[in-house]
Amino acid sequence: MDRQLLTIEENKSVTHDTWYMKLSGDCSAISAPGQFINIRLDGFFLRRPISIYDHGDSWVSILYKVLGKGTAAMSKMRPKETLDVLLPLGNGFDVSLCTGRTLLAAGGIGMPPMYGIAKELCARGITPQLALGFNTEADILPLQPFEDLGIHPVIATADGSCGIKGFVTDAMDTLDYDYVCTCGPEPMLKAVYEKMPAGQLSFEERMGCGFGACMGCSCKTKYETKRICTDGPVLMKEEVIW
Repeated sequence: MDRQLLTIEENKSVTHDTWYMKLSGDCSAISAPGQFINIRLDGFFLRRPISIYDHGDSWVSILYKVLGKGTAAMSKMRPKETLDVLLPLGNGFDVSLCTGRTLLAAGGIGMPPMYGIAKELCARGITPQLALGFNTEADILPLQPFEDLGIHPVIATADGSCGIKGFVTDAMDTLDYDYVCTCGPEPMLKAVYEKMPAGQLSFEERMGCGFGACMGCSCKTKYETKRICTDGPVLMKEEVIW
């Protein structure tokens, strides 16, 4: 884990409530899709943990949803401003465990880590399947980066305004897979868990410190108590307890 002062290169709206931010600086320590960064914001006590969308040695990008005062403040920031960032945090997905019939499944803002997995799998000669769930067509996050990799997402919307009417699990029913990597809100993860034969789940959790000191994000697994911020956010299917 490094503490870095990163400079905002871009900060733009991509849907009515979701923003894309690109930060420049030393990001060479990032090692796995599914890791996250923890951002300090002036005037707010707790840092904001946000999944990594894409990265290089000298930059990192995120997609974040404006849900409260902290993320609202982030959306008003401009290029050349700096942010105090802890990175990388968490264990990320182990892409080496994925098979040739891997499915990536995500709901809403759980989509960003799927892009990192998709890039790594494609670099290994594997084109994964992708199922995404959103509330409405207006909530759909940018899909072109996946299309550029040759991945054609199957979309489900709760109101039926785009793709399959239903949830990401309904999109999963149209695909043939034997391994799943997934990220999203807990009710979605539980539903995906019931359908996945094997795989990895990335949990969204409120965090205090983000690096394991406060124990605020602890959860029980089949083997031991784990902290989502350090032992997760990615857990194997076989260790999850609902």
